[in-house]
Amino acid sequence: MIAILQGCPTIAAMHTTALVLFSGGQDSTTCLAHALSRYERVETVAFDYGQRHHVELDARLNVLREIQAQFPQWAPKLGEDHLLDLAVLGKVSETSLTRDTAFKMEASGLPNTFVPGRNLLFLTLAAALAYRRGLQVLVTGVCETDYSGYPDCRDDTMKAMQLALSLGMDQRFLIETPLMWIDKAATWELAWELGEKSGVPNGGQALVDLIVEHTHTCYLGDRVHRQVWGYGCGTCPACELRANGFKKKRTHGPAVLEK
Repeated sequence: MIAILQGCPTIAAMHTTALVLFSGGQDSTTCLAHALSRYERVETVAFDYGQRHHVELDARLNVLREIQAQFPQWAPKLGEDHLLDLAVLGKVSETSLTRDTAFKMEASGLPNTFVPGRNLLFLTLAAALAYRRGLQVLVTGVCETDYSGYPDCRDDTMKAMQLALSLGMDQRFLIETPLMWIDKAATWELAWELGEKSGVPNGGQALVDLIVEHTHTCYLGDRVHRQVWGYGCGTCPACELRANGFKKKRTHGPAVLEK
């Protein structure tokens, strides 16, 4: 039986290693904290596909450094970081994430921030890397709850990918999607909860502050304008989603992990 993990501690307890698809944004940083809270060894991977917000690849290194410095119980678990060149994706993609194009909705009903095949390629390459590195779980921050409705972020897609990767590599991979059924407000709350359980005094606020200061989400790559929720232009779809979630979040308390 192949099951998608959405925060199930019983299934997770059977595994000890994970690879986090880690862009350096709010979602992937929360997923990294989630993985560090439950697995003995955690590695990270990112992809350079010619994204306009290329600055995220620099921001992610700062996030890794700060997590190691501020969360000493997690630091020994954090293993090697990997950056894979996926320039071909940018060459075949005509989207506002890879071209200097205004953000808009397409006739298909999807925003033009959708990069066709992106998460499918990400997961395929991540699984190949995990196979070589002996890592059992792939952790990704995809979800069905934000405005975009990207088809390669949906739960059914993750189930199909997990089955295909497990069969194609003859290894039982688990794809863990801790954010699948929660919105951005609950994602902020989940970060607080994970920080609180890290063993660091006031760890919840420390992790939220780390995400605010060091992660990057803005599609335009703006690291100049500092908002209450972090750096960004404040007007692109990613900034609006992050800002609205920050405004609606509770000060603390448990997030809803499952649908």
